[in-house]
Amino acid sequence: MKNSFLLLFTILSLVLSCGNSRTNKIVNNQTLNDERITDTQSELIFEHSKVFPDNTQLAFALIENSNVKFYGVEKRNDTIFTIKNQQNAFEIGSITKVFNATLLADFVLENKVQLDDSINPYYDFEFNNGQDITFKALANHTSGLPRMPSNLDFDISDQDPFSDYDAEKLKYYLVNEMELSFNEDGTYEYSNLGAGLLGHTLSKIGKKTLNQLLQERIFLKYNMPNSTIGSENVSTFLVEGQSAEGKPVKNWNLASLSGAGDIISTTEDLSKFVTAHFDDKNRALALTRIKTHTINDRSSVGLGWHIRTEPSGEKWIWHNGGTGGYTSCLVMNTKNKNGVIVLSNVSALGDPMIHIDQLCFGLMDTL
Repeated sequence: MKNSFLLLFTILSLVLSCGNSRTNKIVNNQTLNDERITDTQSELIFEHSKVFPDNTQLAFALIENSNVKFYGVEKRNDTIFTIKNQQNAFEIGSITKVFNATLLADFVLENKVQLDDSINPYYDFEFNNGQDITFKALANHTSGLPRMPSNLDFDISDQDPFSDYDAEKLKYYLVNEMELSFNEDGTYEYSNLGAGLLGHTLSKIGKKTLNQLLQERIFLKYNMPNSTIGSENVSTFLVEGQSAEGKPVKNWNLASLSGAGDIISTTEDLSKFVTAHFDDKNRALALTRIKTHTINDRSSVGLGWHIRTEPSGEKWIWHNGGTGGYTSCLVMNTKNKNGVIVLSNVSALGDPMIHIDQLCFGLMDTL
């Protein structure tokens, strides 16, 4: 009853305080001023966040005409408070796939591979039934591979369900169980397996771990010091992931499928990656945004990125992500140089996670 009263009081309260020439507002205990967020943005954040359990933390980057504003909230005792958390780390889940694709674009520009090349020659064994897969098909989800490999027992009650899916198990799948389901032109079928296989293949070509390639070719290049693979490698505060019920959970380790969703990052780091996309001279990033497959009238896919056509005609480039303890979403408009990043310790294995996507796109509409 006490918590319900606190929540009701928070919804109804609007406290105004004036200092010097600036007016600061507190809406639902969220501080608003010219450097932060608008009333509309605050209301969106509160409406979508109130369903989350206590100890939920959300970090935001709002990018408008290349200018970045950071904002953060945390829910405690049914009340949402403003915090500073742009350097706090979260698992970003499947947003990892766009970094995977960026490595591929790098390799293409260096003539190490071509998008339509087969990955098969980089393995010293034959794939099941001689089936052939290209780099592009892995990057745009048209390979015909399923979402998960058939020899992975994905149990949502297991807090780290990928951790023992090593290179030998991936090899066994490719040799004995791999089945592609697509027509001759290829169809879109979202595949964590495909993205994981792409990262695994790029690691073989680069003769380094995927994390080493990411550090050298992306994180260092774009000044992303708090981005990495592996919770043991995080150099900043790592926000603890939690279940849909608000219980602490383990960090995920995707093992041989690391390229599907293993990166841990911050809104500060990711904002640098997003703003780098606003540079038309960056050929590698531009290559990832080129449409490679049409899904329907409003949706298409590039390399890693999904492309959404808004009713206004704007093209929004986006990806979301989720693990057992975290949910994330990133959307950008490279023409207007706008973008929104939302990172959270909201589990992707529960109903509340849909609010992260809704919040991300809702905030994008305010820019």
